[in-house]
Amino acid sequence: MNMKTLLGTASVALMIAGSAVSAQAQIAIGHLADYSGGTADVGTPYGHGVADTFAYVNKNGGVAGKKLEVDSNDYGYQVPRAIALYKKWSGGDKVAAIMGWGTADTEALTGFLAQDKIPDISGSYAAALTDPEGSSGKAKPAPYNFFYGPSYSDALRAELMWAAEDWKAKGKPGKPKFVHMGANHPYPNAPKAAGEAMAAELGFEVLPPLVFALAPGDYSAQCLSLKSSGANYAYLGNTAASNISVMKACKTAGVDVQFMSNVWGMDENAAKTAGDAADGVIFPLRTAVGWGGDAPGMKTVEAISKMSDPTGNAYRPVHYVAAVCSAMYMKEALEWAANNGGATGENVAKGFYQKKDWVPAGMEGVCNPSTWTAKDHRGTMKVDLYRSRVTGPTDGDLTDLIKKGVIKLEKVKTVELPRKPEWFGW
Repeated sequence: MNMKTLLGTASVALMIAGSAVSAQAQIAIGHLADYSGGTADVGTPYGHGVADTFAYVNKNGGVAGKKLEVDSNDYGYQVPRAIALYKKWSGGDKVAAIMGWGTADTEALTGFLAQDKIPDISGSYAAALTDPEGSSGKAKPAPYNFFYGPSYSDALRAELMWAAEDWKAKGKPGKPKFVHMGANHPYPNAPKAAGEAMAAELGFEVLPPLVFALAPGDYSAQCLSLKSSGANYAYLGNTAASNISVMKACKTAGVDVQFMSNVWGMDENAAKTAGDAADGVIFPLRTAVGWGGDAPGMKTVEAISKMSDPTGNAYRPVHYVAAVCSAMYMKEALEWAANNGGATGENVAKGFYQKKDWVPAGMEGVCNPSTWTAKDHRGTMKVDLYRSRVTGPTDGDLTDLIKKGVIKLEKVKTVELPRKPEWFGW
């Protein structure tokens, strides 16, 4: 063998070795985002929050010295596309974890996640995902499903407790009437039975549900039905885009009702678009503060935001901040795994069980303390309820409207729910 051949062989060997080192120095993550589908209005800021956080983590040394290789995909809120992506992520180059999104796709993947031992911290907060062992008898085992924040069911229970107090405080006679509104779809339906049961327990008259699609549209008919039903409290189970259509139509129809929504049903952008129709809506906030809030961890959130907005001028709605918290919990679970046998899915899942009342480093005062155990994936039972306030015309820049106080998110109440066994997984 001549010198040229030897050098060529050495070069190839170095290239192969370099590739192996490069592969070893990365941790693969799957990221499902909805930028174009039925929940894109809230999926977009959430997806950007996840992407910015992981970019920030990589810029600052990665996880245990390894870069995160994030495969982000807009799946358009379509379950078949999510399943196809999962097949890729659970194949030869298996991911260590997934940042998921919708309820229908997350529930469709739950069994596969358990079988393949791949943790998924989703944008779905369906209570069915909180029972890792299936011990509640209400849901199938979901040992690899996690999410940050109260479940849809627990948030609705807290809202109904507030509504019962509100009714008494107003001195209204008789039983208040409650109605569940939303698409006939796994996501809006996730807390429906739990909410209706809670409403009945609290002394509400539970009305037949009113269905409206996930997409914006003309919902005048639903508002006329709402008006004629005499409902006093209505839960909006969809994301903000279609809720805005309902709120506007009901304002036009003169419907006197207190709207409450799930975490995806109201935000600053929705308040701007809906204008005075959004004034007074009650909704749960997952983080201890919103964008620009007075908390040490907001400095970290602002630094993360600069990954896609170097100017620092962009206003980030509540979903972006919640996404940062979700991704930072994932980052620390990955870190624990990498330092305790390697960043395998099984170890990453164990990483979520290592701390009690856990707030990710650098996120103090932003992320609410969370505790996951191998028997209970309800990270928190605390629900912070807020009210949207719109006090004038909402034309113009959102940042200016917030600064001027035209749009505000006011804290109404914190509800600490008990961990009732009968509420588990439901």
